Amino acid sequence: MQYVSTRGGNPVSLDEALVKGIADDGGLYLPDTMPGCSVDDFDDVDSITDVAAVLLQPFFSGSSLQPDLEQIIAETFCFPIPLKPLPSATGKASMLELYHGPTAAFKDVGAGFLAACLTRLEGDAVSPLTILVATSGDTGGAVAAAFNARPGMRVVVLFPHGRVSDRQAQQLTCWGDNVLSLAVAGAFDDCQALAKAALANPVLSATYRFSSANSINIGRLLPQSVYYAYASIRHRRETGNIPGFIIPTGNLGNGLACILAREIGLPIGPVVLATNANRTIADYFATLQWVPRASVQTLASAMDVGNPSNMERLRGLLGDAEILRERLLVLSVDDAQIKAQLVRDYSNFGFATCPHTATATYAFDNLDPATRQSSDWILVATAHPAKFETIVEPLIGDTVPLPDELAEIESRPSRFVAIDPNLEALAAAMERHFVAQNPDRPDAWRPQ
Repeated sequence: MQYVSTRGGNPVSLDEALVKGIADDGGLYLPDTMPGCSVDDFDDVDSITDVAAVLLQPFFSGSSLQPDLEQIIAETFCFPIPLKPLPSATGKASMLELYHGPTAAFKDVGAGFLAACLTRLEGDAVSPLTILVATSGDTGGAVAAAFNARPGMRVVVLFPHGRVSDRQAQQLTCWGDNVLSLAVAGAFDDCQALAKAALANPVLSATYRFSSANSINIGRLLPQSVYYAYASIRHRRETGNIPGFIIPTGNLGNGLACILAREIGLPIGPVVLATNANRTIADYFATLQWVPRASVQTLASAMDVGNPSNMERLRGLLGDAEILRERLLVLSVDDAQIKAQLVRDYSNFGFATCPHTATATYAFDNLDPATRQSSDWILVATAHPAKFETIVEPLIGDTVPLPDELAEIESRPSRFVAIDPNLEALAAAMERHFVAQNPDRPDAWRPQ
């Protein structure tokens, strides 16, 4: 299978798309031909790893990674992804818990998969590959954890200074020497713009051999489509019904992964994208005008995105707003509604949700009655509430137990460098960390 940029250009292999992250023309990669499948193709599979093998095989056709696909899948899906009925709902809703990985967020799946792929692709490289990642909260921690201490791999994490929770900041800044954490003055959009500018800069890109681990990398989307396939197949087997999904979304990667699974042919019904007060997607559906804007800071900080990169990929896959709003629903949830929903969730479910997950539960509670009754629903829980204890605990009047994975991260020392949002500051920070301070380290490749 070949992959093409959303902006045109020559097709490339999966291997090249994974390493480059973003196309030379600035576009995002999509398969040149979308593979098709039917639910019957999964009749003989039960586990999520088996579902992944069937679903991903066509995407790896012709890739040098194809012989390793089974092991890559085993490394990625090495923690539980439970689908649990919601106790006080109408009997037509379940919750897909995606937060049982090493950094307690759904992004552990995509980051782990990408790390497993790139480590194999880069095994014989003479110089390190540098993973450049902009994060609004959870992505950077998941990527840093996945690539931490991997030989031949370096990570640069760009996060908005002062705009992530303390526990999010800890998981962004507590890793080894091959991870450089940079607190950028500004919002997530400044981090994302800086990452894109660095990837597009020929000198920096050649010097540090950049790749991306944001959801702009096709290697993030492919494994995330697996848990939607698995959950929909399991639900259909158990109930005979095709479920809809309600998905918290910021940069649109997780929602796009579900849409990708539906387009391939999985039994997935309506898809609802729940955003926070950053209304770019909601306003696009309402006005048919795509108007990116500066992001605003919210309680659901990992979704604070004013210019979602994956909209370009979504439009390339399905079409513009007139078509998209026939295929998807969007609901925007503000901070006051998130706060009220966190209290309601704890009362209704008997357990806490995080501010991002609360956008999905709010959307479910506020669907119009006809839509709500039209399907069974799977609500996507994207992060563990203990990561947002300063928000959640005062509202619910209770302590959220810290999972073992986060407790281990909390015990690590933290370090980061504050920079301005420009290429000069980024280049200087990388030079100091990877070369000047570590001239004798084997992976400290000096720029030529």
